[in-house]
Amino acid sequence: MQLELLVSKFKQKDEKAFEKLYNMYKDSMHGVIYNIVRDNDIAEEIMQDVFIKAWHKSDSYDATKGRFFTWLINIARNAAIDKTRSKAYKNASKNLNSDFFVDIIESQDNLDNSTDAIGIKKFVDKLAKKCIQVIELLYFKGFTQKEASEALDMPIGTIKTRNRNCIKELRESVL
Repeated sequence: MQLELLVSKFKQKDEKAFEKLYNMYKDSMHGVIYNIVRDNDIAEEIMQDVFIKAWHKSDSYDATKGRFFTWLINIARNAAIDKTRSKAYKNASKNLNSDFFVDIIESQDNLDNSTDAIGIKKFVDKLAKKCIQVIELLYFKGFTQKEASEALDMPIGTIKTRNRNCIKELRESVL
């Protein structure tokens, strides 16, 4: 079934279309969410919540503004970031064992394997170094613009401008 038809049926609340789209995108979405929350169970829970939210808000998807996959990934990324900012998540994070922190340190240094769930790493690597830094922090590590500003010791306005320009450049190279 063509993607456009699947999305159209999804918007009409067709359960088979929901199931097909879920199976198509669940692994990629799980990867994006996991890279932010760093917990498999929480990532699974958020992923399912994202699909339910997309189901209920399917009328807000507009194909003229972007691809369905991009729309879903943005919902997933925002949900994962919201989860990490929640009080319950922060309290649970205080009680983690040391293995979790070792994994964070290792994966922060080498993001190549863990961030290529959607195959975009090869396009990001072709960008200028300043773009790679901003995109890795904002999209692969889940930093907010303020956190990226502090980590790179740059004004937040510079981060916002680079983000916009680098994503535009990335979009042009992908499409």
